[in-house]
Amino acid sequence: MTALTLSTAGPATLRADALVVGVAKGPKGLVVAAGAEAVDKAYDGKLSALLEALGASGAEGEITKLPAPDGLKVPVVLAVGLGPVPETDESYDEEALRRAAGAAARALHGSKKAAFALPLDDASAVTAVAEGALLGAYAFTAYQGRETKTAKNPAKNGGPKLPLAEVALLGAKPRDKEHKAAAERATVVATEVNIARDLVNTPPNDLTPEAFAAVASATAKENGIKVQVLDEKALLKGGYGGIMGVGKGSENPPRLVKLTYTHPKAEKTLAFVGKGITYDSGGISLKPAGHNETMKCDMAGAAAVFASVVAASKLGLQVNVTGWLALAENMPSGSATKPGDVLRMYSGKTVEVLNTDAEGRLVLGDALTKASEENPDAIVDVATLTGAMMMALGDRTFGIMANDDAFRTSVHEIAEEVGEASWPMPLPADLRKSMDSPTADIANMGVRMGGGLVAGLFLQEFVGEGITWAHLDIAGPAFHEGAPYGYTPKGGTGSAVRTLVRLAERTATGDLG
Repeated sequence: MTALTLSTAGPATLRADALVVGVAKGPKGLVVAAGAEAVDKAYDGKLSALLEALGASGAEGEITKLPAPDGLKVPVVLAVGLGPVPETDESYDEEALRRAAGAAARALHGSKKAAFALPLDDASAVTAVAEGALLGAYAFTAYQGRETKTAKNPAKNGGPKLPLAEVALLGAKPRDKEHKAAAERATVVATEVNIARDLVNTPPNDLTPEAFAAVASATAKENGIKVQVLDEKALLKGGYGGIMGVGKGSENPPRLVKLTYTHPKAEKTLAFVGKGITYDSGGISLKPAGHNETMKCDMAGAAAVFASVVAASKLGLQVNVTGWLALAENMPSGSATKPGDVLRMYSGKTVEVLNTDAEGRLVLGDALTKASEENPDAIVDVATLTGAMMMALGDRTFGIMANDDAFRTSVHEIAEEVGEASWPMPLPADLRKSMDSPTADIANMGVRMGGGLVAGLFLQEFVGEGITWAHLDIAGPAFHEGAPYGYTPKGGTGSAVRTLVRLAERTATGDLG
């Protein structure tokens, strides 16, 4: 993890490999953002003119490097675009700062230390810049050039270019309680987002349900979180027909992991439920070529839940948080569930399986019922559930469904606040009939149009009566296949972690809206 420090040193006095400044699009051309006044002075007030000559426009995430002038103790100045200049008396948007810091940190992979002289108007800006830099510095190198890791510079020996080692935030005050708390929170949240990314990026031959459960157990114990793991024998005995039905086709048996963080003064309890399909082949309803190469990411919901519970513990939030990781590998074999089979879920409800590739809702159904038994104040499930949600919202936005409109609105507002694109989606009652089965209580498939909403309606069947519930379908943003941007890397993104953590914070303070 990249180290983070708060520094009162001026841009002209701090030694580092690079100095990051912000630039923006002004009404009359490029504008150097606050925090970089001393840097502009070192260029005799001509920094904006030099950058424009190099083609810089101030567009969001744009990177321009130039040699540092005499008077600065760094060899390189990196200018990152913040987008349009805010209107009069307004600060830069936190997400703009977060993305700019992320883009800069990503551009500095291989460097030991970088000083960030971006606008820091308040503690919220400190959080945004720190978070963005720590998330942007992320790189998954566990399977690259392992034999060169002890070399002084692995990249020169055929190994990976390592992440930026240290970020120094200039203008942040290490003795200011709010600034210090903001940096500490950003470090915790970014660390857990990056751990979720690591899990998503880990190859499925190494991250089986058993291996995921082992990682969760070890980490939980290190952080004072109680853990319970149900193996295949306990799941079979307990009647978890959904989880067992999905996992029985694989040589790697399923697991249900319960993580419990409690605070002695907590008045509220949240339950987070995560879909953890460590690899999804589609089962007997096998996915076609071109659709299964990235299916190691189908456990991203469970990764988000795991990371969020750990973050809540590290932050000492005054709320009880229980995480449920429904882990299975969906594979075709002679023992696999077949289309037409009927499963008896943990709730006792029977499900006719029409498509074994609609497996996430089956494992979540069991976990939602189990979570409901403890009667939490709210349940939020997180899942890479449907391609239909990607069709509806694209690959950067997750959908939010809920059985309570006010709660859905709150979750949406929280997601937007922390910089996670989301959109509230309905649960049309008329779509429920399409899941009627002549054989069982319900089928695991309904009409194709509105498939993401149908999946949400299926999950709702397994939520305890009177319990507030929301469903986050993160199928789009959980795994990024394109070029990196802002603080978002290629591969696992850690989607929904920041939303869940902020939800827990808001619940702890009673400020849920």
